[in-house]
Amino acid sequence: MSNGLSYRDAGVDIEAGDALVEAIKPYARRTLRPEVLAGIGGFAALCEIPKKYRQPVLVSGTDGVGTKLKLAIALNRHDTIGIDLVAMCANDVVVQGAEPLFFLDYYVCERLDVRIATEVVKGIAAGCEMAGCALVGGETAEHPKAFIPGEYDLAGFCVGVVEKDRIIDGRSIVPGDIVLGLAASGAHSNGYSLIRRIVGDDHLSSDLADSLMEPTRIYVKALLNLAATVPIKGLAHITGGGLVGNVPRILPNGTKATLRKASWPRPEIFKWLQHAGNVAEDEMFRVFNCGIGMVVVVAAADAQAAATLLKREGELVYQIGRIEAASGEPQALIV
Repeated sequence: MSNGLSYRDAGVDIEAGDALVEAIKPYARRTLRPEVLAGIGGFAALCEIPKKYRQPVLVSGTDGVGTKLKLAIALNRHDTIGIDLVAMCANDVVVQGAEPLFFLDYYVCERLDVRIATEVVKGIAAGCEMAGCALVGGETAEHPKAFIPGEYDLAGFCVGVVEKDRIIDGRSIVPGDIVLGLAASGAHSNGYSLIRRIVGDDHLSSDLADSLMEPTRIYVKALLNLAATVPIKGLAHITGGGLVGNVPRILPNGTKATLRKASWPRPEIFKWLQHAGNVAEDEMFRVFNCGIGMVVVVAAADAQAAATLLKREGELVYQIGRIEAASGEPQALIV
């Protein structure tokens, strides 16, 4: 007599999911903060707000890694894409002045490969350590015959906390303020649909693959240390839309940021992409970070102190522009 159909027959392997949870527990455990009361394995995670905050405000962010994931899968490089996932969320949270508290991920595939999923989550845990936040949980889902075989997708969610009177929102930015740029580690996780169109489906050299898969830089600890010492007027994470699309998001009406492209070195990967794809200069700045992954706006009197502290934190810092008076909507001009 037949035992009937099982979930495994339908394409979902419960045992593989359980094996993944056990495999990732040691990596998640290394990220835990004292505020975490319950993490991996429960229905939900519990986390206290740190007691040092008088008027805590929660700050949240969610993101993915875009089509950089397609490149990671094609190259069979799964160990750093999790860092990108954390970076895209935690860098968005810290620009409000918030300290990232915890992170959760969502991993979906057609059929679970425990080895690959473990590599991905190890990268997520490494990113959480860099950002100082706890990996408290996530969701792994198999979607048999409803997802692309051999591929997976990722999403992340980060929650941080900031003192209400220490929120960074750009409202104090005025003409005369200085714009500092922090160097990017590469293309980060933006523009990869264009990148993949440029590089095509041919075999990539190991050097080019290394450059394109370099994980997104996580600026959290450097910026939190800066905020504790120097008044920061505004922070912009340079993601999709580049400098021209992201810097105006923090500018008050009546201002513009004039940015001098000669004030920082353009990494070779962007020179190569522009040449190989015959990409116009304006399009380069509209799609890519072009070497600047984070923008910091400070008063002119604080610019030198801010740059010195950031360099001490290990960042490459350039004075890339100035805030000027303008009419109409805020904008960033590349000159």
